[in-house]
Amino acid sequence: MDCGEHWVHSKSFENFRLVVRALHCPTRWFIIDCLKDGAKSTKEILECLLEKDETVTSSGLYYHLSELKNAGIVEIAGYIEQKGAPQKLWKLKVKKIVIPLVEE
Repeated sequence: MDCGEHWVHSKSFENFRLVVRALHCPTRWFIIDCLKDGAKSTKEILECLLEKDETVTSSGLYYHLSELKNAGIVEIAGYIEQKGAPQKLWKLKVKKIVIPLVEE
């Protein structure tokens, strides 16, 4: 399996459900699009969404990122140190999802 792929196995319905749940929301597709060229901070993702006329609060963005992370689509790439809490850097964990309909 290519590291840029996420396999959803028919035996793992829970994994399939998480992926479908994560991808049902248009905002999450915008987040994926924002991350297609590499890692971005939470602030950069928020700015990218605003450029796409996607209105989302910081807490709303964290919710969407959490859903994408739980589905194995994005991951934390590191942290940016700053005053207060460090800011997370996010990146795509996979660029392709494969769903076999039958076992081979």
